[in-house]
Amino acid sequence: MSKEVKPYEAEGSKKEQVAEMFDNISERYDLLNHVLSLSIDKGWRKKVVRMVEAKKPKMILDVATGTADLAIALEKAHPEKITGIDISNGMLDVGRQKVAKKGLSQIISLEQADSENLPFPDATFDAITVAFGVRNFENLKKGLSEMNRVLKPGGHLLVLEFSQPQKFPFKQLYNFYFKNILPSVGKLISKDPRAYTYLPESVQAFPHGEAFMNIMKECGYTAGERIPLTFGIASIYEGLK
Repeated sequence: MSKEVKPYEAEGSKKEQVAEMFDNISERYDLLNHVLSLSIDKGWRKKVVRMVEAKKPKMILDVATGTADLAIALEKAHPEKITGIDISNGMLDVGRQKVAKKGLSQIISLEQADSENLPFPDATFDAITVAFGVRNFENLKKGLSEMNRVLKPGGHLLVLEFSQPQKFPFKQLYNFYFKNILPSVGKLISKDPRAYTYLPESVQAFPHGEAFMNIMKECGYTAGERIPLTFGIASIYEGLK
């Protein structure tokens, strides 16, 4: 496993720093997210929703739900209940407002919780999703194992996460955008200049592709699909229990 990347050059665990960072940027997170990804992330989430919908789950857990974009989109899969959890209360506050505005409070509940110590009994959920969250885990294997624990036998985990394009010239364009443009725009709009420097650093340090699939296997999942998206900017990883 590569060296741990934390948001700030300061005392405190990665978990504490990630919570602080997302609290700091929560009010501008949605704007920044869509601007910096050129809104391509919306299409990626739709793909995850289609994959979830195909399994007809009744109970869904969305881990690192943030401002609840994916939790809200998952309503299209017609489950009985969607639970979103996140370590940042600032992000959840924004998410709760969005859920209420869309009249989905009966179906979607958002709770502050730690992805590495999930407050749910074993075998609770039919499907679990995580969008752009696993690379922020302090202990990746512990987080993946916890999700496996609360997943029902036959259930599946879908992880949407940034990866790294490998082919010329997209690899070079992507690296330039991620290291130069993205941090500059992020600093301009957000109140936390470090947040969007942390993003490319955390993506670079994260095990992607086959390396991540192998870690999922170590944590008890049997291999599902691995789907590269938009020239390999992101990937969907599926793990089955």
